[in-house]
Amino acid sequence: MNATAIETSVEQGIQRIRELQQQGQHAQALQAAQALAADAPDHRDVLHLIAKNQRYLAQIDAALATLAQLEQGYPHFSRLHEERGLCYVAMRDAPRAIDALLRAVNINPALPASWHMLEGLYRMVGDTAHAATAAAHVATLKRLAPDVVHATGLFSDGDLEPAENVIRPYLLRVGNDVEAMRLLARIGLARDVLDDAEILLEAVLKIAPDYRTARYDYACVLFERHLYQRACEEIEKLLAIEPNHLDYRTLYASASVGLGEHERAITLYRELLRDMPGAADLHLSLAHSLKTQGKQAEAIDAYRAATTARSNFGDAYWSLANLKTYRFSDDEIARMRDEEASRDTPLADRYHLCFALGKALEDRGDYAESWRHYEQGNALKRSESRYRPEIIETNTRRQIEVCTGEFLASRASAGDPSSDPIFIVGLPRAGSTLIEQILASHSHVEGTQELADIPRIVLDLQGRDPNLDDPRYPGVLAEMQPEDFRKLGEKYLHDTRIYRSGKPYFIDKMPNNFRHLGLIHLMLPNAKIIDARREPMACCFSNLKQLFAAGQEFTYSVEDIARYYRTYLDLMQHWDDALPGRVLRIHHEDVVDDLEGSVRRILDFCGLPFEMGCLAFHKTERSVRTASSEQVRQPIFRDGLDQWTKYAPHLAPLKEMLGDALERYRT
Repeated sequence: MNATAIETSVEQGIQRIRELQQQGQHAQALQAAQALAADAPDHRDVLHLIAKNQRYLAQIDAALATLAQLEQGYPHFSRLHEERGLCYVAMRDAPRAIDALLRAVNINPALPASWHMLEGLYRMVGDTAHAATAAAHVATLKRLAPDVVHATGLFSDGDLEPAENVIRPYLLRVGNDVEAMRLLARIGLARDVLDDAEILLEAVLKIAPDYRTARYDYACVLFERHLYQRACEEIEKLLAIEPNHLDYRTLYASASVGLGEHERAITLYRELLRDMPGAADLHLSLAHSLKTQGKQAEAIDAYRAATTARSNFGDAYWSLANLKTYRFSDDEIARMRDEEASRDTPLADRYHLCFALGKALEDRGDYAESWRHYEQGNALKRSESRYRPEIIETNTRRQIEVCTGEFLASRASAGDPSSDPIFIVGLPRAGSTLIEQILASHSHVEGTQELADIPRIVLDLQGRDPNLDDPRYPGVLAEMQPEDFRKLGEKYLHDTRIYRSGKPYFIDKMPNNFRHLGLIHLMLPNAKIIDARREPMACCFSNLKQLFAAGQEFTYSVEDIARYYRTYLDLMQHWDDALPGRVLRIHHEDVVDDLEGSVRRILDFCGLPFEMGCLAFHKTERSVRTASSEQVRQPIFRDGLDQWTKYAPHLAPLKEMLGDALERYRT
């Protein structure tokens, strides 16, 4: 049977078991569930049904064993903890029943049975205050529409599509229900449909402006849309009412980071850590801001504090490795090995640890073992990725078809005439941070960060529910009028003003913008564009050993990175043909070999007078958020140019897949 047929068969089996259970035929239901487990041994709902019917049949020890198995795969499934609580109730073990039921409602507040059972347990042990709280939750759930309660429960357990299938028809029937609207917005946030979520929450706040939880959700959506200033404004409204609220304070610190207000963020994180000294994530966030500000010693202390707070915190170990200058001790390497090998270490922590071990062993010259860990980390990361290289290749083909030289020339007068932006594009790890640091050392240029504004405009042009195999963008560009491009240019300049301090020019270093140079030209025909390029083997290898905080999903396999590099060359060749002279190409190797000549070439292209500070770029004090943050604070060095050759025996497949890219990258 194929996977779809098996899934359909399992779902039909689950429905039949539930019918038997409702009829009180628990022995038959248990037998059917155990038979179904032969085809789906790790299926969440099958295991839950087995445990539930074991409890009904008073097989409590067996039920607890089944729940322990279920917890291995689904530790955050609320009904697992509810069922465990009910098992402990059957055993008359009130303390453990309370603990389990509390875990259930903390994951999923829409569990009426758990709240009702908690109320009774608290009264039984004489805890009237907590009994009253549980009773209040029971009363709140009774006031809500059953569809809202049901959908909230599904959402809390990660069943997003079933939750939406319940709540969307309900809203169509009843109209404005703020709880249902907020839930649909939260589903949109979880599914990254951020424009819908924003619209829904704006509507909720018009109906119920004092609904704090909805305003917090709204701030979260604005944060995810990289609208950090607006997010801060919403959080400030909440903090004016509840200044000590931990979630509000944490989000405010994160939004401050988004705005580049790292000193404020550092202060906020330190204040939070005084209240929550064991919060590993806060230690990590503090360390990131300290690193961005060039305070490396303090950052290292904060990263270590994060590993102390949580011993398998892979992100903290990787962040130490990602400083590029940190060297792990023997004890730290042994600890990382143990945590990576542990069955209790979550997947995300495992691949973070693999990349950290890869760097630690690379620094010690153990290249074979280092590559084994890089390879394992990439495989684990790729296993959870939905990246499809053909989507990027389709976009590239469409860009070439739509944005011809004739098409772009016929719209030469479109867009905003400002020459303020300087776009640095290319692949990650291609030397773009070095170019950015050189330019940001000039008195007329503002160094900002990898701005998300162009990708956000592209998402808007794609429209809601985009068909990734037949995308609306870039074809939609042919339907737009010159005025549309001018408005997009104005919007870009308006939205990025928050990152500027008054200098005439500013940098947008989002590397993936190379895919949208036609759009950028139409929006901002006088903006400068620099293509940061690096020799393909060095560039691809550097990406394969880099674990990115978000995005760049093409970097986690040899085949994906090779295909992406070749696609990048194809598209950049098209932009050279369609927009002759519009893009300055800077090869990283040339900057290393001839710094002054490269600096003069960059400044001439940008229409900037030469300044000696651009040669002493490593002395410039500014926030740098990319993986090269520590490297650009040092004089230029050649060490990284041929680092890949030490891994040459393992990189033969990469060289083969790159093919003629090994020569034509210089064309």
